[in-house]
Amino acid sequence: MGKEKAYKKMVEAVEDGDTDKLLETIKEVIDEADPEDLDPLEIIQIGMMPGLRHVGELFGEGEVFLPEMLMAAETFQEGMKIIEPRLTEAGKELEKTGTVVFGSVLTDIHEIGKNIVITLMKTHGFEVIDLGANVSPTTFVEKAEAANADVIAMSALMTTTMTYQKDVIDYLKEKGLRDKYIVLVGGGPVNEEWAEQIGADGSSESAVGAVDIAEKLIANRKGGK
Repeated sequence: MGKEKAYKKMVEAVEDGDTDKLLETIKEVIDEADPEDLDPLEIIQIGMMPGLRHVGELFGEGEVFLPEMLMAAETFQEGMKIIEPRLTEAGKELEKTGTVVFGSVLTDIHEIGKNIVITLMKTHGFEVIDLGANVSPTTFVEKAEAANADVIAMSALMTTTMTYQKDVIDYLKEKGLRDKYIVLVGGGPVNEEWAEQIGADGSSESAVGAVDIAEKLIANRKGGK
């Protein structure tokens, strides 16, 4: 099987959430390639990323739904388990866009939306530190400081928990660290008006939109240095 055909097959596998097909195709490419010519980065960037990005775009447009998005994300992650060790062996890595600490705010235990955004962020070169759920303002800030992060991203699924997003921003201000970080907020009840009200840098109703905002804000910040 030629590489072009194999990469097209991988894209389709990710889009369909067909993990077996993806893993089988990756293994075929690895087995058929000369070890010196094998480019694991190319497999990710040409064979896997386009499929997940496409599903993410369709999800944002309401053309596919959560189960399909989750299946595509899971399939992509299973493929990465095979490829990541080979990236290390080859001394290669995805070009790093920035570092993000990401969590669901205090008292919020919902993580599905957060996890989808994290998966898409990783395909765009972000290093993402997943803090999980029920994350306190102090933990957000401590982890961001420890990681020298560029972005603090917060998810809240309910109106009763979204107020904790403001608490994180207030804590950053209290510590004199607000200007150090790009702060993004998201979740079911969260919108741009809320983001502006609490002093966040951005918000999006879709996973793809969240990644776009993060990329643009980091590019603007780097361009301003």
